[in-house]
Amino acid sequence: MQGTDYWCELAWLPPGEVTSGVLVTVTGSRISEVASGVAVPPAGAVRLAGLTLPGLANAHSHAFHRALRGLTQREKGNFWTWRERMYGVAAALDPDSHHRLATAVFAEMALAGITCVGEFHYLHHTPGGRPYDDPNAMGHALVDAARRAGLRIALLDTCYLAGGVGVPLTGAQLRFGDGDSERWAVRAEELLKSYRGEPDVEVGAALHSVRAVPAEQMPVVGAFSHHHAVPLHVHVSERREENAACVEAYTASPVQLLAEHDVLGPRTTAVHAVHLSEVDVALLGQSRAHVCACPTTERDLADG
Repeated sequence: MQGTDYWCELAWLPPGEVTSGVLVTVTGSRISEVASGVAVPPAGAVRLAGLTLPGLANAHSHAFHRALRGLTQREKGNFWTWRERMYGVAAALDPDSHHRLATAVFAEMALAGITCVGEFHYLHHTPGGRPYDDPNAMGHALVDAARRAGLRIALLDTCYLAGGVGVPLTGAQLRFGDGDSERWAVRAEELLKSYRGEPDVEVGAALHSVRAVPAEQMPVVGAFSHHHAVPLHVHVSERREENAACVEAYTASPVQLLAEHDVLGPRTTAVHAVHLSEVDVALLGQSRAHVCACPTTERDLADG
């Protein structure tokens, strides 16, 4: 397959340096060669003026939250008032409206230079919690939306079973739950099979948080990630209240609890990870887990 050459006036190259005269060859959907020190564009090369950056990755997205923009800061509020507005949006969407909203969101990302997205997906079922005729209709809507916008997607299918530690799902939350982690895994495996071998889609797993997945249900999610060699994301220690509730219920921090139940590992990404102890940091490091920071969200919702 013959490649296409792009000559960059300036390009950002590892380990983070701006270099002049860079020739990038793209074969199919992949960069096959990068050569620096090419002072003159070769014949037939596409010339890119200014600074060329690699495509950016949005590692943590909830596409439907886009509908909240400009609505959650009209008066003094907090995480809980934000969450109630979010549940209002979650209660209203169906596969068609979810698809339209996500297409717009992913198109905005593409315009900003993002080329791949990790979509933390837990809006699974109909209002009330009954599965759609296709139990993964909402997930398929997200994949098609990403494709329409030209993004690669890691669809992180999320296990979400409780409304808090020891609290059942209620209201809009019923759409998120599969009953238990075994039934979540069955549905997630069907989703994974739908896109196996597709170059622009990876189906991964997510455990929403220690608030939303009881400890005894966690190993199934970790085993799913390990067995299928797919990413596993989890919200971790976003707020001090989350830590306090976890310690009260389990006599362990969220990171310690995840470590005890075989969730941490090199495929794991701890999302937020704001309020950590030295022990937590050490456990994440020893497991070779990753951390995904979300600065604007953490500014607004993670105790400031």
